[in-house]
Amino acid sequence: MAYATDIRHADHGLLDRVSSLFKAFGEARAQRKVYRTTLNELQALDGRDLADLGISRAEIPFLAREAAYGKK
Repeated sequence: MAYATDIRHADHGLLDRVSSLFKAFGEARAQRKVYRTTLNELQALDGRDLADLGISRAEIPFLAREAAYGKK
């Protein structure tokens, strides 16, 4: 018969869970800030500047999302 001699319980306390929740909230907030900043800066460009960059106005939200959250 086999016996378990070393059992480790991976139960994290409430404080750890709350801490990770705040960390995730902070990361999401930082990503959202990058998205809004990129979106606003690209929307502020005129058509000629966007053409020089090879970007159409329809691509701006996609590019801002990619800058903030990465390619998916």
